[in-house]
Amino acid sequence: MYRYNEIKTVHLEITENCNASCPMCARNINGGEDNPHLKGNELSLADCKTIFAPEFIAQLDRMYMCGNFGDPISAKDTLEVFAYFRENNPKMNLCMYTNGSAKKLEWWANLAKAMGKNAYVVFSIDGLEDTNHLYRQNTIWDKIIENAQAFINAGGRARWDYIVFAHNEHQVEQAEQLSKDMGFEKFQYKKSARFFSNTSGTTKEVHQATNRKGNKTALLQAPTNAKYRNSILDKLSGVLGKDDTVKYLPSKQAEAIQIQGPQRFNLDPAKKSKMELELDAAVITCKVAEEKSVYVSAEGVVQPCCWTAGQMYVWYHNLLGTQIWQAIDKVGISKISAKQTPLKDIIEGMYFQDVIPNSWNKPSCAEGKLSVCAKTCGKYDAFSEQFK
Repeated sequence: MYRYNEIKTVHLEITENCNASCPMCARNINGGEDNPHLKGNELSLADCKTIFAPEFIAQLDRMYMCGNFGDPISAKDTLEVFAYFRENNPKMNLCMYTNGSAKKLEWWANLAKAMGKNAYVVFSIDGLEDTNHLYRQNTIWDKIIENAQAFINAGGRARWDYIVFAHNEHQVEQAEQLSKDMGFEKFQYKKSARFFSNTSGTTKEVHQATNRKGNKTALLQAPTNAKYRNSILDKLSGVLGKDDTVKYLPSKQAEAIQIQGPQRFNLDPAKKSKMELELDAAVITCKVAEEKSVYVSAEGVVQPCCWTAGQMYVWYHNLLGTQIWQAIDKVGISKISAKQTPLKDIIEGMYFQDVIPNSWNKPSCAEGKLSVCAKTCGKYDAFSEQFK
């Protein structure tokens, strides 16, 4: 991996909390009940001052807040943390990803001032007034637009990210024009990588959303226009197959009964799934090792990236049931908690310098190759394809 003094980017997840209930987010079960493994952790300004020393911040090129589980606008000290980083590094780039549907207008104006000019906010808005809420459940269109405009009017630099589904693919051009009219600097449509079933190891075309009461809401479908489809997922469908069974799970209890359990991989080639064979064969080139980037979670846990961190609390596995926990257990969770161990000692320690990088050269997932690394930084990179 890298060394402490080589790190140039910090990916900070300041909170696990969120005002929205997006059906393909790991924070909840298909938009319904919350992920039972999450405890609502959040980093305070005091936590961040303890974890990130001024001299460390001074060496950074970038810090961004983007949640595996939470949205920075749901955290108490987001403004103050941005101001702390800016105070200690006037030239670094600051960035925040958000659904934009919370906080008062004054807060957004103050955010623009705290972040400064070398900064931007990415508003995740997936449609227009009649469609955005189908995926961004529990968000309010008028509030999003008002907040974004307040941020822009105060001098903030804004970008619009738009995940394309079948229900909003006809509105992409109209949304892009609205972004220009409002003063957004950039509009980016995304070819969603979300239409992949982690439980069956296949691609899919549909996903049933639910609400917090467990009732069905929108039936989310992949776009039909090839321009908006994720070509990597289309390639994977030819290798792995496609599962278009619409799964309706009214509660986490039902989910637990059906599929919850530890990750399992097979030593016997005859028993391996197509997905497992692909992961075993993957040559891993770690993106964050090249970028010199590190991820810090809302509970202060340090991981190379959001992907490895996300595997810690996958709702469809038992807690401690994923490969990443087997890796963590080799050193102990306290050794990668920045609330218990200095960040420098974590980066220079066994987990970053031995456990994670050595896993990449294992012959198979059954023998210790991290499947999350093989999937994200191996042959099929559906995430990066979203932006092409």
